[in-house]
Amino acid sequence: MTQLTALGKSSPAPVVRRGPKRSRRAVALNLIAVVIGLAVWTLLAGVGVQGLPGPVEVAGKAAELLSDGTLPLDALASLRRVLLGFLLGTLLAVPIGFLMGWYATARGLLEPYVQFFRTIPPLAIIPLAIVLMGIGEVPKVFVIFLASFLSSVVATFQGVVDVDRTLINAARVLGASDRTIFLRVVVPASTPFILVGMRVGLGSAWGTLVAAELIAAQEGLGFRMQQAQLYYDLSTIFVGLIAIGVLGLLMDRLLLLAERRLTDWQERR
Repeated sequence: MTQLTALGKSSPAPVVRRGPKRSRRAVALNLIAVVIGLAVWTLLAGVGVQGLPGPVEVAGKAAELLSDGTLPLDALASLRRVLLGFLLGTLLAVPIGFLMGWYATARGLLEPYVQFFRTIPPLAIIPLAIVLMGIGEVPKVFVIFLASFLSSVVATFQGVVDVDRTLINAARVLGASDRTIFLRVVVPASTPFILVGMRVGLGSAWGTLVAAELIAAQEGLGFRMQQAQLYYDLSTIFVGLIAIGVLGLLMDRLLLLAERRLTDWQERR
């Protein structure tokens, strides 16, 4: 078993870690990109591009929505829906992806459905979800769940399929059981794929949020943006867009941190 454990972690490539200098350079470049973006935005607003609000006007609207509690309540409502849909989608996608990748029978039975629904945009499911599930929270979460699930299940499946056959064959030669091979070889090797699929699924979840909140929502960032559209309130729309982007970015950074911790054996550029 000692031999197999060594095999499961077989000859890890040297880990290339970012030094402090490289990290500072990346942060500096990020800040420069933000400053350039704000400058271009200010310039476009200054020349009067179709009533485009400037950063100062949007910041003022954000402060107003924060002070009256509207923005925090909307952000929490949207965050709750995204987290619930994303977590449910991921928790279901990972075991199904493993089943499809490890067992040919499961792959033959499940892959046609996964590939079929993957070609249908989750937004196209909204009318059906309303008819079958009503207009409460369930259809909103379901649409977000579907977007997350489809991205994660394909990534997990591909991760299992792409495991180096040499590692699996070597483990069999050493007398490892299928269970041991799966836990010690397949799961670690497919973890990077799973985490990438989760990041893609998270982006899909946030991308589906605004449409999901079309379903008779009374709060949420998407709902607030749709209400602002009726009154041509571009500042509120920009606040909603920025809030979604910031929340999505923070969640993505957390997943990226988890990816680096769980796959620190990988060689990185």
